[in-house]
Amino acid sequence: MSMNHLCPLDGRYQAQTQTLRQVMGEEAFAAARVRVECAWLLQLASARLFTLTPAQKKMLSSLPCLSKEDFQLLTQLEQTGYKDIPATHHDVKAVEYFLRIRLGKTSLRRYLNWIHFALTSEDVNSVAYALLLADGLEKGIIPLLENIRKQLAVLAKKEARSVLLARTHGQPAVPTTFGKEIRVFENRLAGQLDQLKKQRLTCKFGGAVGNYNAHYAAFAHINWPRLSAQLIQTLGKGHSIKIKLSPVCTQIDNRDSYAEIFDNLRRIHIILLGFSQDMWQYISAGLVRQKVVTGEVGSSTMPQKVNPIDFENAEGNLKLANALLSLFSEKLPLSRLQRDLSDSTVLRNMGVALGYAGVAYASLLKGLQKISFDKVAAKEELRNHPEILTESFQTILRAHGCADAYEQLKAFARGRKLTTALLVEFIEKLKVGKDVKTRLKNITVENYWGIAPQLAEGKYD
Repeated sequence: MSMNHLCPLDGRYQAQTQTLRQVMGEEAFAAARVRVECAWLLQLASARLFTLTPAQKKMLSSLPCLSKEDFQLLTQLEQTGYKDIPATHHDVKAVEYFLRIRLGKTSLRRYLNWIHFALTSEDVNSVAYALLLADGLEKGIIPLLENIRKQLAVLAKKEARSVLLARTHGQPAVPTTFGKEIRVFENRLAGQLDQLKKQRLTCKFGGAVGNYNAHYAAFAHINWPRLSAQLIQTLGKGHSIKIKLSPVCTQIDNRDSYAEIFDNLRRIHIILLGFSQDMWQYISAGLVRQKVVTGEVGSSTMPQKVNPIDFENAEGNLKLANALLSLFSEKLPLSRLQRDLSDSTVLRNMGVALGYAGVAYASLLKGLQKISFDKVAAKEELRNHPEILTESFQTILRAHGCADAYEQLKAFARGRKLTTALLVEFIEKLKVGKDVKTRLKNITVENYWGIAPQLAEGKYD
């Protein structure tokens, strides 16, 4: 593998980005453009502007399966020229000329004038990008997120009754369970993932400024918006994320749907960032252990190190992804007047943002496979903080008519190191019935966990 990569997604992280490169890379984009152009020819034929045989229709349907030689020809047409065709320096025009060359050698040569008929390049790009983004989400992003969610659900159930000291403001609070805290992240991720699956993508196909000017100038009797909507519907078949035609737009799609998807992903990443940081904290505190991988080096100078590198890697890559996704959400819905070209280079980096996200997901999955909760260390930490039971004490005392229970416990516990013996001494001095004292004594740091186990198991009712 070459080491001369500008971007780590094509170098260090190449294995983790293989699926996304296949469905969102330059070759996939070129193939999507060809697919749109061929589908438009089929739509024009359906409008009875010309007649195609079943064999010709099949030929157009199979043409987007491009070979390495096809991609090379497309590159030549755009960058250097081919035979008597000068370099276009325009990627969509190169696709048009490519189709003229390919179809010119077939029975479809009589229909070359219908290639790219009445279209602007953004019509082709808008649909192609929608197809790429749908593929990237459905094949590269959502499956990994589903896997993370499932792994979190498994871990939550496994550790449902593994008691853990909860901390608020970084200070000892009350007991919880490790499984319940994992379930929090799983539940949040599930909610955002459900929204992502229900998102829809829009695209435009109405000519230079979205009015179908050229279309109606040539054939006023055809319902061009309906024909365009049918094209989008045909191309979008098979996608779980629905792709629809924007009825009113400029030269470009409004891209509000893009912003909704990118913001949805950003929320997912913020959840995963929180999870990564919490895992880092638990590992640092010795409450979560990591499997030692033979041959792996934690430090170039400290041989003992087993670093939480997977969660650190996830954190860094999630932040990189979110920086780009935030830019996309802010930039893409904005355009000067009917269109400026500043969106073009931004859109080309969608795969980069999803690539960094995919690398982060892979790191999280790897990290999840390497961790185990240290129940002994967790119980020892709990036993070192018996003061966390004062919440239960003051609540029970209130329930039995002690109006100043909170104040008593505050004066007794705040700012001092408590022990179990001191708590028992405090209980004995209380002016309450024996049954209440017995109830207080029976509460321990290991059983004062409310319904944490049930929540960890997904029982919310």
